[in-house]
Amino acid sequence: MSDPFERRLAACRERLVADALVLSPGPNLTYLTGFAESPSERHLFLIVPREGEPAFVAPRMYAAELAETPVADRRLYGDGEEPTALVESVLADSGLAGDPTRLLVEDRMWARFTEDLRSLPGIRIDGLASAIVEPLRIRKDEAELAALRRAGRVADRVASEIRERGEGVVGTTERDLAREVDRLLVEEGGLEPAFGTVVAAGENGSRPHHGPGDREIRAGEPVVMDFGAFVGWDGPGGPQYPGDQTRTVAFGGEPTPDYRKVHEVVARAQEAAVERVEPGVAASDVDRAARDVIEEAGYGDAFVHRTGHGVGLEVHEPPYIAAGNDRRLEEGMVFSVEPGIYLEGEFGVRIEDLVVVTDEGCERLNDSPRGW
Repeated sequence: MSDPFERRLAACRERLVADALVLSPGPNLTYLTGFAESPSERHLFLIVPREGEPAFVAPRMYAAELAETPVADRRLYGDGEEPTALVESVLADSGLAGDPTRLLVEDRMWARFTEDLRSLPGIRIDGLASAIVEPLRIRKDEAELAALRRAGRVADRVASEIRERGEGVVGTTERDLAREVDRLLVEEGGLEPAFGTVVAAGENGSRPHHGPGDREIRAGEPVVMDFGAFVGWDGPGGPQYPGDQTRTVAFGGEPTPDYRKVHEVVARAQEAAVERVEPGVAASDVDRAARDVIEEAGYGDAFVHRTGHGVGLEVHEPPYIAAGNDRRLEEGMVFSVEPGIYLEGEFGVRIEDLVVVTDEGCERLNDSPRGW
C-alpha cells in the first residue's frame, strides 16, 4: 500500500468506533483522498464505513477528478436525480442498514446536508469527523513536510527581497507593498497567497491582523509584514500547503530606541519558545516560555494572542500553542511560533517562523533575517 491516501484511509478506518464517517468537501476529505473542492449546493460525500470499502456520492461532473483518487466506488448522479438514495445504497452495501446506524460527520458540513442525512431511516449522527481525522492530520508525513519546507523557502526569498529594497520602500503605501509581496510570492514559486497579506506601518502595527490601506510607509518606522504562499506537494492528488512568516522591519532610517527595545524583547521571546519545543512538552509550556520573557520585560498586557497555531492543509489548525492547551507535542507536528507586542497608537512587533517537531527538538522552516 504505497499510495499515501490509501494509507490514510486505512488508518482512518482503524480508528473508527462509529459505523461510518461521512465527509463533505474540505481539508479532511482532501487529506484522505487528494480531492480538493469547495463546498457547493450539490451533495458530495465521502463515506468511509468501518467495514467495507469507502465510496463517493457525488455529481457526475466530478467523474474525471474522482477517478484520480484511490476510492474505486464512485456513485454518481446527475442534476434532477436524488443523491440521498445513493447514500442509502452505500450504507446498505456496507451492512449498515440497522437502526441505529451511527455516523460521524464533517465538522463544517452544511446544515442542509446533515439534515438530509438525519432524514434517512435509522441514521443517528453520533459526533464529528475531527475526532478521527485530526489525530492523523496533526502529525505531518514526509511528503507534507517537503511541501511545507518549500513554502518556507518561498516566504524566505520574498522576505529577503523586500528587506533588500531598503529606503526604496519608503513612500509606498501599505496596500502597494502588500500587492508587491503577493506578486513576489507567485514569482518565487508559490501558487497563490495563502491568506490576506498583512502590511501594517507605524501605529497600524498595533493591530495584529491589520488590513493594508493607503497609509504611506515612513523612513525608520516599524512595518509588520505577515505573509505566505500555497505550494503543491510532490505526491499524487491536489493538496496545497501554506507558508506563514512574519517580520517587522524599519526601512530607510534609524528606528526609535523604544522600537529597538521592543523588537529585542520579541526576538528573545521567540527564541525562548523555539528552544522549548521538543516531543513530550505541553503546547502551553511553549506559550509560557514566550510569555515569561515578555512579561518580565513589562509588556505582558501587550501580548494579546496565543504564541502559535498549527499549519498544514489549513493555515490555522491544531495544535494551538496557547495557555491551557496541555496537549503534548509529538514528532511531525508543525506550528507557528509568533509572539508579539502591540502598543496601541504607537507600533507593533511580531516575529514568526514555522517549526516542525523533531525527535530531539525542532527544525525551523524559515530562515530569513529576523532583525529590524
